[in-house]
Amino acid sequence: MRRFGKVIGLRPERREEYLRLHAEVWPAVLATLTACNLRNHSIFLAGEQLFSYVEYVGDDYAADMARMAADPATREWWQLTDPCRRRTADAVPGEWWTPMREVFHHD
Repeated sequence: MRRFGKVIGLRPERREEYLRLHAEVWPAVLATLTACNLRNHSIFLAGEQLFSYVEYVGDDYAADMARMAADPATREWWQLTDPCRRRTADAVPGEWWTPMREVFHHD
């Protein structure tokens, strides 16, 4: 299992829309997350910044992320959520979320 932490900015004028969307995530999007071997996914809010935590339990992360990106329901979901967010200054080119380096973990 691999753990991922990522950050992204939240546009203040789209805050309520983003929170409303995530209060009722579409079942098809949740099913795709599960099918792509993502577990224990959480998004936290601090001011105007979002922090995502997820555990990956598969064998081919790149293939699973490509499968998720190809899913029609997920693509439609992203069309709604992407305008609510803004990349951080440290964002990887071509990526929305900025990866974080894990510096401590305790079971």
